Amino acid sequence: MTPHDAAPPPEKRDLVITTADGFPISATLFSGTGEGPLALISAAAAVPRGFYARFAVHLVQDHGFRAALTYDYRGVSGSTAPSDWRRPLLMRDWAHFDMPAALKRLEAEAPGHPVVGIGQSFGGQVLALGGCSDRFQRYLMVATMTGYWGNTKTRYRVFSQMNLIGVPLALLLGKVPGQVGLGQTLPGTVFREWARWGRHPEYFFADQSMDAVRRFGEVETPILALGMTDDPWGTPRAQHALLKYYHRAPTEIRWLSPEEAGGPIGHLGFFRSQFRDTLWQPAVEWLQQT
Repeated sequence: MTPHDAAPPPEKRDLVITTADGFPISATLFSGTGEGPLALISAAAAVPRGFYARFAVHLVQDHGFRAALTYDYRGVSGSTAPSDWRRPLLMRDWAHFDMPAALKRLEAEAPGHPVVGIGQSFGGQVLALGGCSDRFQRYLMVATMTGYWGNTKTRYRVFSQMNLIGVPLALLLGKVPGQVGLGQTLPGTVFREWARWGRHPEYFFADQSMDAVRRFGEVETPILALGMTDDPWGTPRAQHALLKYYHRAPTEIRWLSPEEAGGPIGHLGFFRSQFRDTLWQPAVEWLQQT
């Protein structure tokens, strides 16, 4: 299906999905009647699922995807902790529990149907850490990299935001407000784990409890990694620091510039609807290849 053959707007349903460890996460399912693949959209850190709604609608309505699902990681936006939840919220659980639960719910929409994934920033890391990469036919990574501060363009600003401002706030308030400039408000325990990983040149690959080297080395899913030349976080060094661990996955890298896009992109801008004709189209066509 091409954009000129657009179907009616997809049905939109807000859901609550219970993860394997019993946490309720909020999700939105966009479903249609097309025969294209199912698409799971995994967010960047501290970015709410609503940010990806227009892209999800575009997949289903304009390109015939069977359905697309967006979701909030635990502790982010709509996925608040129940009053009786006692375990600390951790960033690793976004990948270990939240993504697999969202994928399972999406697959239930059309059992046996092909599934593709789209992950922005941290959403590209969950492909390996979630332990279910074999269920994706293809995976589009947007601005995906490790979070080590030394690989960013604005190194000392990032280090200050994370460690001199964010960590003290996490300890003092039990959370880090979104006004710090890193997105939505995050639970302090999530933020502190993220900051700890980001202080090491090898990020969470240096954390033996993550078993990340083995997990990444098992992935064989074809990957298209999109980098933005004006992204202060996802520099070539930062991208390579992650992709080198996906050494068994067929990987294509494309760098996108504001000039070809028709405006600034940055770390999060790819999913703005102004780029549907310039940036979205080639990426969706890649996802639809068999």
